[in-house]
This record gives sequence, C-alpha cells and structure tokens, in this order.
Amino acid sequence: MPDAGKIVITGAAGFIGSHLCDALLERGYSIVGIDNLSMGRMENVRHNLGNPRFSFHQEDVRNMDGLRAACDGAGAIVHLAAYKIPRYGNSLDTLLINEAGSHNVLDVAQGLKCKALIASTSDVYGKNANLPFREDSDLVLGPSDVRRWSYAVSKLFDEHLCFAYQDAYGLPVVILRFFGSYGPRHHLSWWGGPQSVFATQILRDEEVEIHGDGSQKRSFTYISDTVAGVVAAVEKDEANGEIINLGSTHEISILELAHLVKRLIGNPQPLKLKFVPYNSFTGRKYEDVMRRIPDVSKARTLLGFEAKVGLEEGLRRTIEWHRAALDNHRAG
Repeated sequence: MPDAGKIVITGAAGFIGSHLCDALLERGYSIVGIDNLSMGRMENVRHNLGNPRFSFHQEDVRNMDGLRAACDGAGAIVHLAAYKIPRYGNSLDTLLINEAGSHNVLDVAQGLKCKALIASTSDVYGKNANLPFREDSDLVLGPSDVRRWSYAVSKLFDEHLCFAYQDAYGLPVVILRFFGSYGPRHHLSWWGGPQSVFATQILRDEEVEIHGDGSQKRSFTYISDTVAGVVAAVEKDEANGEIINLGSTHEISILELAHLVKRLIGNPQPLKLKFVPYNSFTGRKYEDVMRRIPDVSKARTLLGFEAKVGLEEGLRRTIEWHRAALDNHRAG
C-alpha cells in the first residue's frame, strides 16, 4: 500500500528539487531523493543527509529497476528531473531523457497506484501572442528544425503521456507549468536563467551578454513561491487531473533585468553590454519567445497559490547567495 507520508522527488539535488525536499521535510514527510548528479549537486542536499526521514539515491530515472526500488511504497512521486532548452545543441538528450524519465515515473506510479506530479514548462505556450497564458490556451510552437522547441515538444509529450496514463489506468496526475523560477542554489550558468548569468558577469565586472536585443519579457518566480505551489499540489486532491500554471505575473524585459541586477549588486562601474545574435551561438536558426506571463487564477482557486516575493527582494536574496557561491568557487 502507498504511504501518503512518503514522497519521492526526482531531480532532488537540483535547484527546485532541493528546495522542495527542505519544504516537505519541514512538513513532516519522509523524502526519497533521486538524482544522477549530472546537473544537480550534492551540496544542495548535504544538510539533509543526517535526517532519518531523508534518503538519497544517486540514480538515473532512465534506469527502471533502480527507480522502482527507490520508489517502493511511495504515496506520491514529484518528477523534476529533466533536460532544459538546448540553446547550444544536444537536443537529442533533451528529447530522449525527458521522454524516458517521465515514461518510467508514470509506469512506476501506476504500479504503486500513487499520485504523480510532472514538472512541465511555460515554454509549451511557445509563440502564442494571446496573453496572459491560461492552461487551456493554444500551444503555438515553431518549426521542427529550430532546436529550441525540442524542450517544449518533450514536455508536451510528457503532458499527453500523463493524461493517457490517467485515462488508461485511473492514475492521479498533476501537471505543473513553471514560469522562470530563480533563487539560491540556481546554476551559475544559462541553465540557471538569465539572472544567474547576469549576476555572475556583473560581480566579475565582465561584459553582460544579452541574447537578441533584450526586449523579450519574462516573469520570474522566487523559489519559495514555486515550492509552495508544488507542496499544495502534492497535498490537495483538487489538483488531480489538472494542468496548473505556477508563476509570478510581474513582467520585466531581459534588458531591464540586467540593469536591475546591476543596481542591486551595487557595482559602480558602467554596465558593459554585449548583444549576442542568436545564430552566433546556435549555429542555425533560433527563435525566442517575446513575452511570457501566466494566468494563475486556477492555481489561486485550487491551491491557494500567490507569488508573494517581489522581484527586487527575491533578487537581493539570490545575489547574497550568489556572492558566497562565487567566493566558494574561487576558493576551490
């Protein structure tokens, strides 16, 4: 029988996963963390290793036997492990790893008869010009020879796979579409988002790289708000069978974000901008999304979700962590 107090988190040593481990442990759950450490870091979960309600498995979600053994008896599986937008190539890993991981997680959840929560992305809305994005909005993706869409396609396949398992087996599934999560423990690279790269470059007094002209707008969600939404989705049956946006509705352009990060860091030097054409780092066609903002009315109704941490406050907390992370990196 599934144990409602035991939750498995894939990608547990990653950015969102490690914060979710902390939050659920604080609420009294027993947590099984799974991560192959290809992108996650043990430093993110090391502080929980002495907790008797936390166990960690260095395992790849594509290994069905290892995944099934780690998930034994779980009441829910939160699947966060994934490859992101392939800006610089490697779309093959994005497609194959994301499909195989989600397929295995759903298969294991079906065998356990437990709830499965699958992380999706705001990227699935693609080039839809009708904003804000509702969960039932059209998903408008670009051509197949533009590799950046492979991430959205992989997540869209995962979403359809979730509903296919629900229809075939009655499996309770939840799909969570994240919008620009950021905060402490994010990657110090484009994998962590533009705010991560900007903070690194400004703290090092380097040129700040802006892809395109910087007019593209995004909403950024502080990690504690994202995690609060995931926790609510784990605990509330009202989320079952639903696609739910989790994000802030505050919009900012990428160029404005660079200036804001610089102001909050307090670097007295002029901001040195380097505008990078998309085709210079992709080697082929690339398309960006010019605006991305969620409608969160469903999350508010079903989960009581509201993004509470303002962008400036969230960035201040993130920059403070970022300084320490860079100092540690320099110290070896």
